[in-house]
Amino acid sequence: MCRHCLNYTNNLTMGKLHLYLGVLVLSTGAFGQSSITGKIMTTDAKPIPSANVLLLNVSDSSLKKGGLTNDSGEYVINLIDTGSYFIRYTAVGFQAWHSPVFRVEPADKSRHLGTQVMDRESKELEAIVVKANKPLYQQQAEGLTVNVESSILSKGSSALQVLERSPGVFIDRQYNSIALNGKNGVMVMLNGKLLRLSSSEVVALLNGMSANNIEKIELLTTPPAKYDAEGSAGMINIILKKNKKAGTNGSLSLTAGYGRKEKGTVSASISHNTNNLDLYLSYTFSHDKSYSNWFADAYQNVPILGGPETVQYWSITHPEQNSHDVTLGLGTRLNTKTTIGANVTFNSSSYASTIINHGEFTILPDSLLIMDARINGTNRWKNLISSINLEKKIREGETLNFDLDYLYYKNDNPSLVESFFTNRDGHPAVTDNDSIFSPYQKGFANTDIHVGVFKFDYAKQLSKKVKLEAGGKGTYTRSSSVSGIESLIGNKWVNRSGTNNNMIVKERIAAAYASVNVDLSTSAKMVIGARYEYSHTTMDSSSKEGVGIDRKLSKLFPNISFTKKLNEHSELQLSYTKRISRPSYNDLASFVTYNDAASVITGNPLLKPTITNIVRLGYNYKYYSFAVFFSRDDNPIARYQLTASPSGELMYVSPQNLQYQNNITFQTNLPFKVTEWWNMNYGFAGGLRQFKLEHTKEKVKKNYFGYNVYGSETFKLPKGFSAELSGWYNGASYDGSKKVDGFGSVNLGIKKDLKDNKGSFQLSVSDVFMTMNINNYFGALTEEAFSLKNHFSFNTESRSFPIFRLTYTRSWGSNNSKGLRKQDNGSREERERVIK
Repeated sequence: MCRHCLNYTNNLTMGKLHLYLGVLVLSTGAFGQSSITGKIMTTDAKPIPSANVLLLNVSDSSLKKGGLTNDSGEYVINLIDTGSYFIRYTAVGFQAWHSPVFRVEPADKSRHLGTQVMDRESKELEAIVVKANKPLYQQQAEGLTVNVESSILSKGSSALQVLERSPGVFIDRQYNSIALNGKNGVMVMLNGKLLRLSSSEVVALLNGMSANNIEKIELLTTPPAKYDAEGSAGMINIILKKNKKAGTNGSLSLTAGYGRKEKGTVSASISHNTNNLDLYLSYTFSHDKSYSNWFADAYQNVPILGGPETVQYWSITHPEQNSHDVTLGLGTRLNTKTTIGANVTFNSSSYASTIINHGEFTILPDSLLIMDARINGTNRWKNLISSINLEKKIREGETLNFDLDYLYYKNDNPSLVESFFTNRDGHPAVTDNDSIFSPYQKGFANTDIHVGVFKFDYAKQLSKKVKLEAGGKGTYTRSSSVSGIESLIGNKWVNRSGTNNNMIVKERIAAAYASVNVDLSTSAKMVIGARYEYSHTTMDSSSKEGVGIDRKLSKLFPNISFTKKLNEHSELQLSYTKRISRPSYNDLASFVTYNDAASVITGNPLLKPTITNIVRLGYNYKYYSFAVFFSRDDNPIARYQLTASPSGELMYVSPQNLQYQNNITFQTNLPFKVTEWWNMNYGFAGGLRQFKLEHTKEKVKKNYFGYNVYGSETFKLPKGFSAELSGWYNGASYDGSKKVDGFGSVNLGIKKDLKDNKGSFQLSVSDVFMTMNINNYFGALTEEAFSLKNHFSFNTESRSFPIFRLTYTRSWGSNNSKGLRKQDNGSREERERVIK
C-alpha cells in the first residue's frame, strides 16, 4: 500500500538551497503627474494653518498623499498620478469636510480647488483619526489583493488559515502543498522577500505565523518584470503590518480558542514615528493543540508482501505547535533626498506530534498481517529574515533604491517509531533482525539554509508620458542537509541501508529586468518589460557515490500589459507573461525515505523545470472585476506520484513531470452593497483544465472542469456590533494521477467595538458545519504501479468540532496635532518604503 502519510514523520525533509547573483539593467514607464493647490479659511475669513489635507482614492478611500496648510492656509500636493480622487480636510477644533470627486488627467499640470471654509466644532476634539475601511477583496492589474485587516475572522488565526480562505487558493494539508487557481508552482513572498523553501517547509512556516500581524495578501497571477520569474502559477505576497501613525502608538491582542483542543495567541506591538525617525517592534506568541485523523483502504499486488492484498488503515494525530514571532523595524531620513531603513523578522516554532496508526493487511486469500505503530516526532524551526534598504532621490522624477537581504532557516526534525506486526492469532509476524520490520526505528533530519540577496532598482521619469524602471538582483543560496533512519537490531541502532543522506546544495541566480511604462493617451497605458535570469545549481552528496547535479539555465521572460479606460467606470486590461518553476533540490535528490514495507519516498534527478506562458484579458466595471486566463505549462511537476522501482519489488513515491497542462480560467469578483449596513462579496475562479501523464503504465490525457467559489457578507449592526459570514468551496481536481474530491467550509465572526476607545471583542467560528473532510484517490484515473487502488479520507480538527476563538484587541497612542503634521509633511512616502 502507498500513502505519503503512512509514516510521514519518517519522511525526513532534507533542506533546500538556492543561490543568486544579480545584474544591472534599465527599465521604463510613464505616468502624467500633476499638482493640486487650494486654501482653507475660517468662517470669519482667517487662514487655518497646519490643517491636514488628505488626498484619497475614490475606489477604496485609501490615502494617496497628504499635506499641510501653511500660515496663510494654503497647500500644495505635488506629483499626483492620473486617477479619480477626493480631498478630506481636518483640523483641530473644526468640522471635517470632504471635497467633491474630481479626476486628474495626464494633461493636467495643476488643479486649483479654490478656497474652502471650515466650520468650528462645538467642542475641542481629543484626537484626529483618519480611518479608511478597505474592501476585503480588491482587483489589481497583477492580481487580487485580500485586505486581511478588513476581516473579523483573521484575529487569532494562523497565516495558513487566512490563506486557505483566500480566493483561488488550495491548501493540500495531507501533502503540505499550495496551489493557486488549480495550478501548483506557487512561490510565496514575505514583504516582497521570496521564501526559497520547499512547499512543505513554507506550509510549516505559515502555520506557525499569526494572522494578527498581516495587513494584506497579494495573489499575483501575472506579476510584473520587477518580481522574480519563479512561480509558474504566480506569486503570493504576504505583507505584514507596520504602524505609521505619528508619535508613540501601540496595540495589544489576546485570543483564546478551542476546537478538539485548546488554542491561544498573544500579540503586542509598539511604534514611535517622527519626521526623521521611525521605530517599530512587534511580538506574537501562539499556541495550538490540534487533532486530525484519516482512514485509507486499498487494493494492491506487491511481490515483497506476497502478492495481491487488501489494506485498511487508521491513523490519529495529536499535534501541538508553539510559535514566537518578532519583528523589528528602523527607518531614518538622512536628508530630504535619502532614507535608510532596516528590518528583522524572526520566527521560532516547535511542532510536536504523537501519531497512532493501525493497519490490517489481508494477503489474499486469507493471510492477515496486523500493524500497530506509535510515532513521536518534534519539528523545530528557526527562521530569520533581515533587510537593509537605502533609497536615494537623485532629482525630481529619478530615484535609486538598494536592498541587501540575509535569510536563514534552520530545521531539526527527529522522530521515534514503535511498530509491531502480528498475525491474526496475535503472534509476532516478523523477525526483529529485519531492519524494515524492526519494532523500534528512529529518524533524524537537520537542515540549514543561508540565503544572501542584493537588489537594486532605478526609476526615471524620462518625459511626461514615459517612465523608465530597471534593476538587477543577485542571490546566493547554500543549503546543507543531513538525514537518515536507524533500526534497533538487538541492542544496537543500525543505519537503514540506502536511507542516509548528507547533501550540500548551492545555487546562484543572476537577474536583470527593464520595463517601459508609456501613456499612449489620456486613457490608455502600456507596459513593456522583460526579465533575464541565469541560474547555476550544484548538488553534492557525500553519502551516495555518483549522486550529484550540476545544472545551468538561462531564460528571458517577457512581460507586456495594456490598459484602456473605456470611461469613468470601466477599464479593459490585456497582458502576457512568461514564468518558470524550477525543481527544488528535494525534488531532484536521489534520497530514499521509508514510507511502508512496500514503498519508499525518493527524488527524481531527471526532473525538468516548468515553463509557463500566461495570457490574461480583464475587464473592470466600478468595483466589479472579470478576467479570462489562458495558460500553458510545459513539463509541470506533480509530487507524490507512483512508479515501480527498476527491480519491480518496491513502489517509488516521487515527483514526476507531466507532459503539459493547459488551463482556461474565468475569474470574477462581485461586491454588492445591499444597504448602508449590509455588504456582500462573491467570487468565482474556474474553467477547463487539461493535462497529459507519461509516467503511468499508459499515457493518459485528462480534461475536466475545476473551480473555486467564495463569498462573504458583512453586517454593521447597532450598538457597536458587526458580523461577517464567509465560505469557500474547492471543486474536484487532479494532482497528476491523484484525484481530490471537492471540499470547503463556512465561517462566522461577530465583533463588538467598545466605547471610549477601549478596544473590541471578536468571536470567530471556523468550519461551522464541520465539513473539512478531504478525500483522495489513486487508481481512479488510470492503472497505477502494482495495480494500486487507494481511497484516503483525511479529517481536520474542525471535522469533529468547530473551532471557536475569542479575541480582545486594543490600540492606544499619541494623536497630537504636531505628530500629525509630521506624518503628512512629505515624509510619509519615505517611511512607507523604509520599513519593509
